[in-house]
Order: sequence, then structure tokens, then C-alpha cells
Amino acid sequence: GEHPEPSRDRRNSVMDLSVTVGGVSLTSPLVAASGTVGSVVDFADVIDFGVYGAAVAKSVAPEPWDGRPPPRIAPVDSAMLNGIGIQNPGIEAWVRTHGDQIGSLGTPVWGSVVAHDAAGFGTVATRMSATPVTAIEVNLSCPNLQGLPFALDASASAAVVRIVRAATDLPIGAKLSMDAEPIQSVAEAVFEAGADWVVVGNTVMGAAIDPETRRPRLSGGIGGYSGGPIRPLAIRAVMNIARDLPDIPIVGCGGVSTAAHVIEYVLAGASAVGIGSAHFADPHIAQRITKQLHRYAEAHSVASITELRGAYEPW
Repeated sequence: GEHPEPSRDRRNSVMDLSVTVGGVSLTSPLVAASGTVGSVVDFADVIDFGVYGAAVAKSVAPEPWDGRPPPRIAPVDSAMLNGIGIQNPGIEAWVRTHGDQIGSLGTPVWGSVVAHDAAGFGTVATRMSATPVTAIEVNLSCPNLQGLPFALDASASAAVVRIVRAATDLPIGAKLSMDAEPIQSVAEAVFEAGADWVVVGNTVMGAAIDPETRRPRLSGGIGGYSGGPIRPLAIRAVMNIARDLPDIPIVGCGGVSTAAHVIEYVLAGASAVGIGSAHFADPHIAQRITKQLHRYAEAHSVASITELRGAYEPW
């Protein structure tokens, strides 16, 4: 277990964790990633959101979505596949159930919008803007009516972001897919369309088959792969965007479970860092990471986390 810190004045040795992402000030670089903390409100008795800069609610669509039949989650090695299908109650029920409570958490809550067509994203963003959410994340990894994720197509992604931009005055983050190659072209397109930052990235598409039953481990066959093994893919994407498009703020996300992972994302160029699947193993992970960040700061004489942004040293 952890030993209590010696009681001494640590004010001079604790890192300033405040960051700015696309003009939005956060008290911490840690963001609770969408899809891992429910509506945020319904996890507030399990997770102390006070240590996060922001928490992102699960994506909401114009109408209720049932999601996919089980099995919807499969552990694979040290990571997981999910094919949940963005089950959600639809925006009207979401606003009725959670709308008023969001403002009482004390931590900024970002909504997440999803739809099968660009107009649907606008519908959800308009309704969501009437609640206390402080920003809107655009989940571009959802398939469109043709079955292709918006996130794989720069112009389709930009069209969605333009509609959301017209629907709300709130800051917008566009959640990209690391399956897009090159991801820089999608990042540039959504930024020009009005996104204030990009989230890099979502799960990567994957599949697994059970040799005993010969069936896929997910009912839908393929699903989103998340956890530690995707971190190098996301780090590469963050590095590439930060190098080629330095004006675009980035929230790095994927495989984060320690302070070292957070610092890795920041060194690569991220302004803030999402914690996702790691919540399932440890709901208190953000407290642990925050303590570790201060220890790192002390060991390396870092006064502010922003000093580290993009500060990796190429060979």
C-alpha cells in the first residue's frame, strides 16, 4: 500500500496542473473519457470527479439506440474489445434524466454527440447546449448510413463539425479515429470546420475469434479495441498532428493508466489527456495518477505540466 506523505509544506514542490485546451481552462490535464463514466452523473458516487479537469458523458444520439446484442465486451490479452453499439436513451430522455444534475457536480462535464447523419449531430448539439454541459465532443467514429465511420473521411468529418458548430456556441472537440490514414488530414479538416480541439483517439477497430466455438468474441464481429496496447498508436497520431499542425490543440487518449503515460502524451504534444478503459479496473485511478504526477514533478523539477508539452527530444 501507499505510505502517507510526510507532513511538510509541499506548496513549492507540487506541479501546477492547470492547462488550456482550445481556449478552455482546466484545473487538471486529466479528462474522464466518454463511454467509460456513463452520464458522469450516475458515476458520481463511485468516482471523485473533482480531480479531473473535465469528464465526458457517454455519446447521445437523436433517438434511443438499443446497441448490439451480447456478447458486447471481450477481454483480449491485456486489453478489451467492445461492440456495444453506443446504446443510449436518445437526447430527449437524456436531457430529462441528467440535464439538471450535470451542473451540480463541480467538475466541467462535456457532452458527446453521435448520429448516423450530419443533421442528427446538429439536433443533439442544439438540445445539449440547453443543459449545463460546458463543451461538446463530436463522436465521429460512429458509422454513417452507408456503414462507414465519418472519422475515416476528412470531408464527411468536416461536414459534421460544421453542422455542430452552427448548432452551438459551446467549445467543440472532434474525436478522431486512429484508423484514419493520414489522421492529419482529418484533424486539419475538422479544425478548419470549427472544432476547437481534436481528441486522439478513439478505440481502434479490431476483432477476435474463439477457437473453441469458432465464433467471433463479439456479436457484431468487429468492435473497438482499447487499453494499453493501443497507446503507441495514439502517441504516434498525437506526434504527427502536433508536428504537422502545431496550432491544433490535442486531447490525447488511449491506454492511459499511469502518470508516465500522461506525461508521454504531453511530451508528444497533447494539452490534456483522457483516461478511459482504466476506470474499469480502478475507479480511483485519477487520484493515483495525480499523486504520481506531483512525484514526477518533484523528481524532475517541473513547475508546470505545460512546460512538458511537445518537449520530447528527437534522436
